[in-house]
Amino acid sequence: MIRNLFMLVILLRTTLILSAQNPVPVYLDPSKSVGERVENALSLMTTEEKVALCHAQSKFSSKGVARLGIPEIWMSDGPHGVRAEIEWDSWGYANFTNDSCLAFPALTCLASTFNPELAARYGKAIGEEARYRKKEVILGPGVNIYRSPLNGRNFEYMGEDPYLASKMVVPYVQGVQKSGVAACVKHFALNNQENWRGHIDVELSDRALYEIYLPAFKAAVMEGKAWSIMGSYNKFRGEHCCHNDLLLNKILKTDWEFDGAVITDWGGAHDDHQAAMNGLDIEMGTGTDGLTTSVKNAYDYYHLANPLLKAVKNGDVPMEVLNDKARRVLRLIFRTSMNPNRPWGSFVTPEHSKVASDVAKEGIVLLKNDQNVLPVNPKLYKKILVVGENATRKMTIGGGSSELKTQYEISPLQGIKNAFGSQCEVNYAMGYASGPSAYGREIPSKLNADTLLNEAVRMANDADLILYVGGLNKNHFQDCEGGDRKTYELPFGQNKLIGELIRTNKKVVVVIVSGNAVSMPWVNQVPAIVQAWYLGSESGNAIASVLSGETNPSGKLPFTFGVKLNDYGAHSFDKLCFPGDSIKEVYKEDILVGYRWFDTKNIVPQFPFGYGLSYTTFQIGKASVDKTKYAKNDVVKLSVTLTNSGKLDGAEVIQAYIQDKVSSVPRPTKELKGFSKVDLKAGESKVVTLELPVSEWGFYDETSKQFKVEHGQFVINLGTSSRDIKQQIPVTVE
Repeated sequence: MIRNLFMLVILLRTTLILSAQNPVPVYLDPSKSVGERVENALSLMTTEEKVALCHAQSKFSSKGVARLGIPEIWMSDGPHGVRAEIEWDSWGYANFTNDSCLAFPALTCLASTFNPELAARYGKAIGEEARYRKKEVILGPGVNIYRSPLNGRNFEYMGEDPYLASKMVVPYVQGVQKSGVAACVKHFALNNQENWRGHIDVELSDRALYEIYLPAFKAAVMEGKAWSIMGSYNKFRGEHCCHNDLLLNKILKTDWEFDGAVITDWGGAHDDHQAAMNGLDIEMGTGTDGLTTSVKNAYDYYHLANPLLKAVKNGDVPMEVLNDKARRVLRLIFRTSMNPNRPWGSFVTPEHSKVASDVAKEGIVLLKNDQNVLPVNPKLYKKILVVGENATRKMTIGGGSSELKTQYEISPLQGIKNAFGSQCEVNYAMGYASGPSAYGREIPSKLNADTLLNEAVRMANDADLILYVGGLNKNHFQDCEGGDRKTYELPFGQNKLIGELIRTNKKVVVVIVSGNAVSMPWVNQVPAIVQAWYLGSESGNAIASVLSGETNPSGKLPFTFGVKLNDYGAHSFDKLCFPGDSIKEVYKEDILVGYRWFDTKNIVPQFPFGYGLSYTTFQIGKASVDKTKYAKNDVVKLSVTLTNSGKLDGAEVIQAYIQDKVSSVPRPTKELKGFSKVDLKAGESKVVTLELPVSEWGFYDETSKQFKVEHGQFVINLGTSSRDIKQQIPVTVE
């Protein structure tokens, strides 16, 4: 025993002596701040090691500093699920057996919930999934504004309104980063179409830029504290956005004081000097020909690889520019993989499935429900016929970078059978068919369209209720990266099919699965319409839950459904406005995007922004504000009593839109500046309080280059959609 104690004392003394002689470097000391650790690591690195931080080493990773024990960065698509593992140097899948993920609903669905608390849960869950899969960066969320319903990637974003997107993206980002994984907010900026996305040069006013297209990014950076940003493919005012001096150096890093890393979209860098000098930090996917193909040692020839090293050594690029890039990448590493307090992740858990289910159920929007056809009462029907390919098609396959390999995905047909199959007969007819999903090309179906239609109509004759599940899918020219929709119509002959079904059987409930608005020539002929989005692994269960009444729908549209394509501002001018002339595009609708255009131009939408029905009814009492005159730095406190006057528990979204009655510049008729989602039991009342900062009521003044709130009269429009305004409260700004 004494000998053992003696040896222990000797060991401890030796350890202390060695520690004194070889102290732990500051960058490895978890008691030091991230800033101190970054500066110490930077001081120990060679120029070559700093450059190596700034470009890819594989399709989805970039180097660390192996000599110093600083790990590499691993990234993954995407915003609604952790993508399957990709091979080191190709776009082929690595065929792992442990990368089947949970699919969360697409972000249009999340936006439809109008529920920031749910966005926080969503972000935390997907962050935990990415952490479990050993990722440092998850490439999402996307907050590009819904400008045209033809944009193939609208389903990845949060709608047409910058205020809504801002309020939803902040908790999402914060939730992801609580798991020690960096959110990479994309695509910065003005990536509002897929056609010619790699080179189209966008022109727009400063007002449109700052009022419409930047606010959600600004919120993600300044409020959400996002650790990384992804540049977009397109050009803005002549420079590609992945190395755009105005966007990255001035707005992002100077005005917004962003201290994270800017990452290219894959293949988004095009110029050695601009990549070095215009704010890019990590270059991914470039290859050597400006595309995403590879050659031997391709990564050495990236713009931020050998060309950057040479430029620094010969003095063409200042060392401080390289240090700033390396500093930002190191900061990203120390916030993620070298964070000693980084929590453990989890993967495809019941808790995560619950989050996915809750988002899907809350995001589904009830658009029409004449004569209370919904919820379905199975006691009234002996035979229910489900029609439509989307009832069985997996919606996690295809779509480009958003495609997922899921551990499970409940189809709408399976969910409907689970809900109603024990009480009545549930049959299925495909009705129409699309081809298999493929990136960059459209593969037609080999099935005969007439045969499918005739079979569905024949079966409809014998059905008591038809549940039509159609819409778009993840095919090319649908909701898919790399190609925009060709038309506003439903594809694959669906309008004709729906028309034939209606002529055969009037009891048709239409469920649209999509990430975009579609034309509805049959809207007045069907009693009920449900907008279901891409709902992920819990898709079928969520749809069935709403159809059966287990869930009372509470989703609200995050973008306007126009009657026809040229109802939208982007399609009200010439082709230079959308999709451009292949070289340039001019946003001629300016600040009037979405409901701002419809309201200001007095165009009646099919369904307005913020719209969504419920199985219960609500009443809004008389609203009051704390005073009638406000200074520009005041916050208006608006109170109103909301009552569930129906027989079912439900939720309603109170929405406040501000109108500037007299302005020195053109303003939209109204703009969303506050909302609150309220759950109420049947018969219950609650007082809802909205806080509306007057400082957010202004416009971007292109002369002073800052937001400006003018004196005068404003009106607070209070309602349950952009068109369903219940009350108007006048106030004065002094």
